[in-house]
Amino acid sequence: MAGKRTGEVAVIFTSRRTAADDAGYAEAAETMAALAAAQPGYRGVASVRDADRVGITVSYWADAASATAWRDHPDHVRIRNAGRDRWYESYEVVVTQVTRDYAWSKG
Repeated sequence: MAGKRTGEVAVIFTSRRTAADDAGYAEAAETMAALAAAQPGYRGVASVRDADRVGITVSYWADAASATAWRDHPDHVRIRNAGRDRWYESYEVVVTQVTRDYAWSKG
């Protein structure tokens, strides 16, 4: 399905977690994933975290306005602030437009 993401906006969130409140973080992450999926323009998400607590989450949006609306959503703002206080040592956000994509599968 080449071209599936072409034209979408990708928000790349790279973070380093603290060791604090794993259960609270997991609950907040689940809540945010469900809330994001319900937003207009949401196109999907992929996320990984390693044993050193470094994670990368990429969310995909139909356009920049949809990604910005998610950034500014009041519940997202509230959880982001909680993350700064408790769950993150640091993070970086990169917003970009997908100009090309492709996939491969052995199966």
